[in-house]
Amino acid sequence: MTQSPLMITAALPYANGDIHLGHLVEYIQADIAARFARSQGRETLYLCGSDAHGTPIMLKAAENNESPEAMTKRVRETQLADLNAFHVAFDNFHTTHSPENQAIVNEMYASLKANGHIIKKTISQAYDEEHQMFLPDRYVRGQCPKCGAPDQYGDNCEQCGASYDPTDLVDPRSTLSGKTPIHKDAEHVFLALEPMRDFLTQWLAGDALPPHVANKLKEWFEEELRPWDISRNAPYFGFPIPGEDDAYFYVWMDAPIGYIASFKHLADQTGLDMERYWGKDSDVTLYHVIGKDIAYFHGLFWPAVLNACGKRLPNKLFVHGYLTLNGEKMSKSRGTFITAQRYLKHLNPDCLRYYYAAKLNTSPDDIDLNLEDFRFRVNADLVGKYINIASRCAGFLRKHFDNTLSAELDDMDLWQACIGAKNEIADCYHAMDYARAIRHIMSVADRINQYIDHHKPWALAKENASNPKVQAICSMGIQLFRVLSIYLAPVIPSIAESVKTFLNVEHLDWADLDEPLLGHRINAFRPLLGRITSEQTDTLIHE
Repeated sequence: MTQSPLMITAALPYANGDIHLGHLVEYIQADIAARFARSQGRETLYLCGSDAHGTPIMLKAAENNESPEAMTKRVRETQLADLNAFHVAFDNFHTTHSPENQAIVNEMYASLKANGHIIKKTISQAYDEEHQMFLPDRYVRGQCPKCGAPDQYGDNCEQCGASYDPTDLVDPRSTLSGKTPIHKDAEHVFLALEPMRDFLTQWLAGDALPPHVANKLKEWFEEELRPWDISRNAPYFGFPIPGEDDAYFYVWMDAPIGYIASFKHLADQTGLDMERYWGKDSDVTLYHVIGKDIAYFHGLFWPAVLNACGKRLPNKLFVHGYLTLNGEKMSKSRGTFITAQRYLKHLNPDCLRYYYAAKLNTSPDDIDLNLEDFRFRVNADLVGKYINIASRCAGFLRKHFDNTLSAELDDMDLWQACIGAKNEIADCYHAMDYARAIRHIMSVADRINQYIDHHKPWALAKENASNPKVQAICSMGIQLFRVLSIYLAPVIPSIAESVKTFLNVEHLDWADLDEPLLGHRINAFRPLLGRITSEQTDTLIHE
């Protein structure tokens, strides 16, 4: 059966800092899904871009004595290079500060306005007199008005999870000046959400969101849905709102529209049909991969905007948790805030991709990068179980059989058992339940190693190096190593490239699983991955 085209997005990295290991959870998660889909022959797009607007960008650029445009351009290039180094293969990585995004934002805003979804009202906001600017939620800290927890952000409490306005904080202070902000009135532009209650209720009742996320978002419906503030006052780095004075689109208005803009930028170069991919009646499957901290933007506000503008809705939201390191939040002061660049100085990126895959499932629970477990898992699984199959079989074939595989399979039952796991593994990949996929794959690897241990080709070779049974056993090992490589290729793409060279094949696609390489000549085996040492992982923290 022909699968519909697939479009995958990952949340846009904010263009004010380096990519770190926490960011990489999401981009690797989405990349594995895209690579798996392509391996199955499915038409696939993986879209992303740089989130380039907002007050933090404006302030960081001023601190660096450069323009926001120059800073976001520079950061975008650095972030993309880091992501590419981890083999995250976007079809397009654009930026929200682009003519495509501005045109689409203006078009969608005009549609919202024409359909009566836009309202205006005057609100009181926190204002820093010393810096002469309205303060975004995250630039106000104080005591939570619900539970009393100290030093909380101006939009939500990390202790009790309550949401509120910055003006609700007890003993608030500006993070810019450290002083108590005053309250100042300003007119803002809002998206009216209550009239969309029926649509949003139906949306949450569907299967696009994970049940735990949908249930959490339903709490918003216990009272009237408050209008969503989509504007910010000057000074602000962003797109001006047409027809308004000194008002700009809030970054969370134009950031998700950046998905569409990234597609438009690609479509203008390739001829892809905008209506087919983003129109109301699209037959393209759309996945958003996001962190749990932005689930309410993607689960409520974004579908409300899309529906009101006549655009298609996402088919699935895949929501992951935060990354902890050795059970704790990453910390610059403790040396545990590890950037992509620091990791790459010491370790193979495929090792981290594998470890994340072994941890990622369908829940939004936090993922812990325990460095001792990381070292053990990579050494035991990738080196000890997977690569060891090739290394222990290839030498006999090179020395005694001219690197040529047998013309027949030695054990058809084992072959059928190993390729028989493909549907269950594929189902896991489809669901982005990579942890379960890895368990199945390593179970297959165990069976292959047991086969080799049972037949002991080294013992047979010691008696007679040219014994055809030695070739048959080692060929069977290499055939099944190829099966494992196809299963693992979406997770460890750079190792898979080296495997293709070793096996002397052009690709490792899902369709190749059913056809063994009978009588095929391979190349000499070269080490694919070394064991990780404790010194390497220690250096990540104590560099």
